[in-house]
Amino acid sequence: MPQITVSINGRSFRMACDEGEEERLLGLAEKFDNNINMLRSSFGEIGDLRLTVMAGIMATDQASEAQRRFESLKAEKEELEQRIEAEKATLQKRLDGLESEHAGREAVLAEKVSDAAGQIEQLAEKLATLPAAEANESEENNEETSTNS
Repeated sequence: MPQITVSINGRSFRMACDEGEEERLLGLAEKFDNNINMLRSSFGEIGDLRLTVMAGIMATDQASEAQRRFESLKAEKEELEQRIEAEKATLQKRLDGLESEHAGREAVLAEKVSDAAGQIEQLAEKLATLPAAEANESEENNEETSTNS
């Protein structure tokens, strides 16, 4: 197990830590020492024990505030997730309604196209029989003209 030496309030302390945690602990010790130095510059020499206790309370307060902020952000995230889910449900209902409406319009359009196709077929049949009828009329007219002459 690795060991490090940290300096807090002008004193060196030897500490054991897990593998890979050395830099992290050195950084934490430096922050704690900075808190003590800040308190010393604000309150003067009020005793090492008192400065250390005040720095410890200050660090605990910072950790508590970070935890409170974390919980607040977590609650905000959950609220946003719920709003997103509600919006998804609303949008899905709207999409379903539009799809249903589209299907209804598609059915009406298909029926109109089918009716138009039927009318076109009827007209095509009439047109197909028209030349034959006109030819028959023309022959009858020619025969009448021949017999009259």
